[in-house]
Amino acid sequence: MSRAQNHEFQEWWNKQRKSNHDLLLSSDESSHLLTVDVHSPGPDRTVGKDRSRSARQLSWVCLLKFQQIAASLTSLGNSFLVLLRTANRRVTSPDSPADSASSRLYRAIKVFLIVVLLLLCFELVAYFKGWHFSPPSVRSGELAELVYANWLHVRVNYLAPLLQSFTNVCIVLFLIQSVDRVVLVLGCFWIKFRRVKPKAVMEYKTTSSSSSNNVEEGNAENVNLEDYPMVLLQIPMCNEREVYHQSIAAVCIQDWPKERMLVQVLDDSDDREVQQLIKAEVNKWQQRGVPILYRHRLIRTGYKAGNLKSAMSCDYVKNYEFVAIFDSDFQPEPEFLKKTVPYFKGNDDLGLVQTRWSFVNKDENLLTRLQNINLSFHFEVEQQVNGVFINFFGFNGTAGVWRIKALEECGGWLERTTVEDMDVAVRAHLCGWKFIYLNDVKCLCELPESYGAYKKQQHRWHSGPMQLFRMCFFDILRSKVSVTKKANLIFLFFLLRKLILPFYSFTLFCIILPLTMFLPEAQLPAWVVCYVPGIMSVLNILPAPRSFPFIVPYLLFENTMSVTKFNAMISGLFQFGSSYEWIVTKKLGRSSETDLIAFERESEPLVPTTSLHRSASESGLEELTKLETTKKTGKKRRNRLYRKELVIAFVLLTASARSLLSAQGIHFYFLLFQGITFLVVGLDLIGEQKAFAIRYVKSIFDIVKWMSNTNRLRPDAMYHDENVSTEVNSSLTVQST
Repeated sequence: MSRAQNHEFQEWWNKQRKSNHDLLLSSDESSHLLTVDVHSPGPDRTVGKDRSRSARQLSWVCLLKFQQIAASLTSLGNSFLVLLRTANRRVTSPDSPADSASSRLYRAIKVFLIVVLLLLCFELVAYFKGWHFSPPSVRSGELAELVYANWLHVRVNYLAPLLQSFTNVCIVLFLIQSVDRVVLVLGCFWIKFRRVKPKAVMEYKTTSSSSSNNVEEGNAENVNLEDYPMVLLQIPMCNEREVYHQSIAAVCIQDWPKERMLVQVLDDSDDREVQQLIKAEVNKWQQRGVPILYRHRLIRTGYKAGNLKSAMSCDYVKNYEFVAIFDSDFQPEPEFLKKTVPYFKGNDDLGLVQTRWSFVNKDENLLTRLQNINLSFHFEVEQQVNGVFINFFGFNGTAGVWRIKALEECGGWLERTTVEDMDVAVRAHLCGWKFIYLNDVKCLCELPESYGAYKKQQHRWHSGPMQLFRMCFFDILRSKVSVTKKANLIFLFFLLRKLILPFYSFTLFCIILPLTMFLPEAQLPAWVVCYVPGIMSVLNILPAPRSFPFIVPYLLFENTMSVTKFNAMISGLFQFGSSYEWIVTKKLGRSSETDLIAFERESEPLVPTTSLHRSASESGLEELTKLETTKKTGKKRRNRLYRKELVIAFVLLTASARSLLSAQGIHFYFLLFQGITFLVVGLDLIGEQKAFAIRYVKSIFDIVKWMSNTNRLRPDAMYHDENVSTEVNSSLTVQST
């Protein structure tokens, strides 16, 4: 709906125009030097009001605009000062081996930044001298022109062809990986269209948690215990103060006969207080009749693999047929075993049943939303397609059920890599065992909410596969599996998805693209920079359709994570020190409070407890209160700087400044936004400190909004803004005496 016409302003404007016109006419009659005629083709409009707007009122309008400018500049300045103080505080934070300032990759990126800055200064000098229009000749007498002419000769004849060849290789790898991604998506569509699902020979009748806990009392006559195989449930953990409640409680209330199951809590904690808390929790469930044991290793070697290997060496393990593994932040539903174990019936060559992860904090912040996009594609597309067509995929280390015979036949848990789950899956596959993935059985877990925790997790996930590839390459070639399975393991599973993907992502968008701005003879097509990555991002986001608004941040963030993944891949491939780093991913226990109370209500005590037992073990609610107190009194996490990301940010922003000189549109925007994303991640503003990030972005938008509204300061702009459609014609006549 348009606004009403401002007749008051129209009347004032006509009066001002008439007075100026009379003044100019009188001046023309006296001097005969200048004549200015300003007239309107249409008749003047009459207004019914006597009030007029003075020049003082216009000055107030201008003053209001300037006040808005000052407020926006002040907000931006305050945000910049906070940014500087935050950076100054984080500079002194310690490094981990995966992000050390003395790492080889960091030193190489710093050298690259220095070279880029020198090239930018060189090109700026050439631009202001006009050498980009008419390059100087090598016969020039001036030293600067001679240097620039020789630089052009070296750039055109030597550097640009070399860079173009490397660019073409990376583009080919990029296209191969994109084709693989499209094939996976098409396979997923075929599975959905044909409704292909693994089928179990039998099904268990599911009951409520309370009735399952009283099988021997009320339902013994309806349950044949021989139909329930012996299952071992393992919960490996290490200093898991925030989440040990939820995992132990969720496993202990499984809808499975207690005579046919045993829970092992495998605690590798070196914190004495955490050990006592976990022991108290185990004692509590023992008093309720749950067969649960607490194990703690005196010699903590091999990380999680060593912990699981030690647990499987117990004598009583030979009495069990299957083992289910749950990490400390995973909460299986009570019917988990009843939904997974039946698939082993009649499938003697089935070694693993893997279920899907579901995240309780996927909407916590931007970082968790982006992780949800990645992992949704991994489970919905990669795992499901590989499970249906190949009967093989990488074990995710948790939320799965193994046949113990398969583990023993392939050599059990080995401590040679940081991805013991992938290691055992590859060896079992080479021994002929098949895998099944259940997409409709979900297990709740928690995503890392800080960039530091996520960065360490991704470093371990991408350095471990390269360690494993070095160790099992010849084992794959010597194995008795078919040539097709060998090719799938070597070229698709390891090389394409674990090595080529981080390699081309980092080199193409963080190295080659900035260099093409300074070596314009080597070109990176726009479809490689924008269109194909955009299509791949749309395909990746299909399994999580609610995340479509975050498609652009997802694309930029994935390119940002390529630095960490490339560094991890190189360290794992060449056995650098950081490849053996294992840091437990920090959990916050987002779902432990509400779920623990529900677990407490659902699970009634089976064995009458005495006063001695009650004094020896605290109740779950008391433990929960102590846990909350510890959380509140704990030290606040200090954010830090991530130097690799910051240096890459300055490289990309420098390249974007260079692209302005050559007016490369889409390359400029990509470099600018990608550089800002690297800057945000490098300052640890993603995942946490949301208020500061929003404030900083808001101040920038205020400046942009003001710049878009600057034209409203002009009277003619205000005139048209009030929907007054009077056309002003002016003629300037210069006469000489």
